[in-house]
Amino acid sequence: MTTPSHIAMFSVAAHGHVNPSLEVIRELVARGHRVTYAIPPLFAEKVAETGAEPRLWESTLPGPDDDPAAWGSELLDHVEIFLADAMQALPQLAEAYDGDEPDLVLHDITAYPARVLAHRWGVPAISLSPNLVAWEGYEEEVAEPMWAGPKSTERGQAYYARFEGWLKENGVELHPDPFAGRPDRSLVLIPKALQPNADRVDESVYTFVGACQGDRGSQGDWQRPAGAEKVALVSLGSSFTKRPDFYRECLRAFGDLPGWHLVLQIGRHVDPAELGVVPDNVEVRSWVPQLAILKEADLFVTHAGAGGSQEGLATATPMIAVPQAVDQFGNADMLVGLGVARRIDTEDATAEALREAALALVGDPEVAGKLKEVQAEMAQEGGTRRAADLIEAELSARRA
Repeated sequence: MTTPSHIAMFSVAAHGHVNPSLEVIRELVARGHRVTYAIPPLFAEKVAETGAEPRLWESTLPGPDDDPAAWGSELLDHVEIFLADAMQALPQLAEAYDGDEPDLVLHDITAYPARVLAHRWGVPAISLSPNLVAWEGYEEEVAEPMWAGPKSTERGQAYYARFEGWLKENGVELHPDPFAGRPDRSLVLIPKALQPNADRVDESVYTFVGACQGDRGSQGDWQRPAGAEKVALVSLGSSFTKRPDFYRECLRAFGDLPGWHLVLQIGRHVDPAELGVVPDNVEVRSWVPQLAILKEADLFVTHAGAGGSQEGLATATPMIAVPQAVDQFGNADMLVGLGVARRIDTEDATAEALREAALALVGDPEVAGKLKEVQAEMAQEGGTRRAADLIEAELSARRA
């Protein structure tokens, strides 16, 4: 049995980055480890429910309740605010752990200070990746073309100089690209089925443990209404939800469609009054217990975030992917490639296109068969228990 240890987890205040780690944290606590979780106050209660001790710090990133426009629209907009947040967070986190350094660091891919602190403390660091990871050839095929434009600009060069200077100040002799994108060790919290070029991923560094979902009973239950022959859930996640035009198209697509019931999650940035008349077969919510609904649903209209995509796969639910940002476009294409989804970009997501895709997907025996195949493969990946086993193996190796 592994000797109980102090394990420190670091993340940012975003549902898509915190939620995937929570069941792993809960399992580590259940195994007797003392787990601290460095997180902004917004997620303190959710973290405390796992049995971990929240270590609070103040973030400058836009929060889940802020307008999505606060993230900017260009690649440099996104990365600059993450770097600025990391630089101001590091002294807060160093102080929070002064005299209570952990035996091992777990960190989300966006938690740059965690890797710096692990280096400072001389302890192993393991990335818990909530989305796809780099494969052999990723830099040449994806990163370099994507960054060619920004790196040629004065602003892009200043960003890299600032990042590299910050790392050197803290004794880290890595270029920002491998620092941010090439962890020493990573547990990947998505099914291998969602990973592009999975055959070229270095399995000595990255281990796919798949979805770590656990019991969501505390989020509430959901029952299929009487008479609902088909149920569709529409959700664009928690951040990119300011899409009243899209929601109106969904109402046109599924409203009054015979035998169908629509659950429409609109987030906190849209007033239900903006939707106009809501048909009787539609329930409009600002938030939903997503997994509970997916267990009953026949169709999932999703932004194709990593969490939502794997929940759709885990429940064998056909999907219409309407990607909004970052990795969602790649996830959408992976789902299409698996034969379990249709991709419709936001500008093309008319009521007619949504309805046509829905009717083609639902009831298609080939789609249903492929979903069952992926679901079975996911069940073999190990999930929460395997993730905890691998973390404990790292602790044991350190003590050996």
